[in-house]
Amino acid sequence: MAEYSDLSVLIVDPNPGMRGNLHNMLAQAGITKIDYAVSSGTAIRQLAKKPFDIVLCEYDLGNGSGEQNGQDGQQLLEDLRAHKLLPASSIFIMLTSEGVYSKVIGAAELTPTDYVLKPFTVDMLQQRMRRAITRRSVFLPVHQYAEAGNPVKAIEECRLREAANPQYAVDFARLRAELLMGQEEYAEAELVYEVIVINRAIAWAQMGVARCQFAQEKFEEARITLDNLLAQHPKFMSAYDLLARTHSALGEQEAAKKILEDAVSISPNLVGRLRHLGDVALETGDVAAAEKAYKQVVAKAKYSEFRDPEDHVKLVKTLVQKGDANQISGVIRDMERSMRSGANVDACRAIATGLMHEMTGNRSGAATEFGNAVSAIAVSRGLSTQLKVGVVHSCLNANLDAQASELMLNLMNDTESGVSMDQAVQVFEQAGRHDLAEGMSKEIKHQVEELLVHASEQRSQGDLRAAVDTLNAGLRKAPANMSLALAATSAILKQLDDLGWEAQLGKHCANLIARMRSLDAGHAALAQLEAQFAHTQRKYGIATLTDSQQQRAGDVRPVGDQVPRDKVQSA
Repeated sequence: MAEYSDLSVLIVDPNPGMRGNLHNMLAQAGITKIDYAVSSGTAIRQLAKKPFDIVLCEYDLGNGSGEQNGQDGQQLLEDLRAHKLLPASSIFIMLTSEGVYSKVIGAAELTPTDYVLKPFTVDMLQQRMRRAITRRSVFLPVHQYAEAGNPVKAIEECRLREAANPQYAVDFARLRAELLMGQEEYAEAELVYEVIVINRAIAWAQMGVARCQFAQEKFEEARITLDNLLAQHPKFMSAYDLLARTHSALGEQEAAKKILEDAVSISPNLVGRLRHLGDVALETGDVAAAEKAYKQVVAKAKYSEFRDPEDHVKLVKTLVQKGDANQISGVIRDMERSMRSGANVDACRAIATGLMHEMTGNRSGAATEFGNAVSAIAVSRGLSTQLKVGVVHSCLNANLDAQASELMLNLMNDTESGVSMDQAVQVFEQAGRHDLAEGMSKEIKHQVEELLVHASEQRSQGDLRAAVDTLNAGLRKAPANMSLALAATSAILKQLDDLGWEAQLGKHCANLIARMRSLDAGHAALAQLEAQFAHTQRKYGIATLTDSQQQRAGDVRPVGDQVPRDKVQSA
């Protein structure tokens, strides 16, 4: 295996004897670029510095000091996936002697490249690695294009390699569908998955169909797809998570909670699922279930490098509903002792303490802490929108109107928050503060006017792309603002006409026209914009979106019997 000498490997194992054995096994395969990590924390720090071609990870990691109270390999892999520290091109092999089924299935559902049960021989490990490396080499160019930020080229490369490697045709189709989903081409990705289902009825392809349906807000269709999938494959764990989200989207929170409870009973170690269960349980008023779930989250995430202080705040919220001041104080002390000081921890500590003061009737203490929370949030990074909106409500309850307005305005202007201008106003209206809502509305009107003026200047200077970007940024914050939608559509059509057709921009333009039609079907400018869009499409010979989707879906190379073309078109 001398051809593997350039590969880099990270061994993650707390046992020095096992690290030595693995080193010797790798050396026999001609691999010498080997680094070590004795715990999940050191592994994360290593992977944050540089990528590795292969990660060999022990399941039972302990904390690197011989004690069995750290993260396990499953929790490490969950963190690596969630924080994008493991490139798609990297091989992750789990090594375990674990015989408990719930843990094994938990590791498997996080999709490691492979997992190897101990004891294993040199030949067995080399065989598994050889298979993974061979497959990796076939897919590597696609992953490299994707990691370089060129998904269009990655999709094109998928098609070329799918034709050249028929033994991996289904895998390339799957990767192409994932890339299309990353481009928000959900209808097109759904067709790719459906062709695979017709030919193979593979569980992950059914899951892919459901994900696409969910992304297109076809929630009832997604529910049916997922129910059928779980009837055939009751241990396909990620289907439970999406089915719970689907029931939540349909307003069926009790059903969502039951599904998550079922999933946790089968595979109890995934922190993200437990957190989701806690959120749904709290929303449905099941305080006992929420408390149990959040306590498990806090305990299981205790040794994570990405431990989230918001979990402590969520646990405090459940304990506030129980009126348990003693437990709340213990949770706050645990947060202070076990987490590194910083703006996020300071904000969460202040929120939790403020909630406790509010519960015990200490209004002045609550007001002080919520004010401290707003100050800490201003310099924090990564705190959730949900937490911040909760602080807005807490500030309103504590008569901190200026702080509530300041925080809501910052949320509205944060492109990552997902809070639109209309939602910002609605928060104050729902709280019965029409005066603050009016002030927010005036600020929004002023910001929209400034955006329109700025975009008009950019357009008059010939910088069409900048004008479109400015208006689109405004629309993300005010999606129902007719003035912004009209100006953005006009600017997009001008760019397409002058600078050439761009598929994504054309699709966005069509969506904007549909949005405006739903807002004001009789608007005087709408018919002219529709006619201009049709003219631009004819100018470039653009086919309808449905025809395009069908053509690209037909590029899937089915395995086994050929799918009739009429079935592809009807999918």
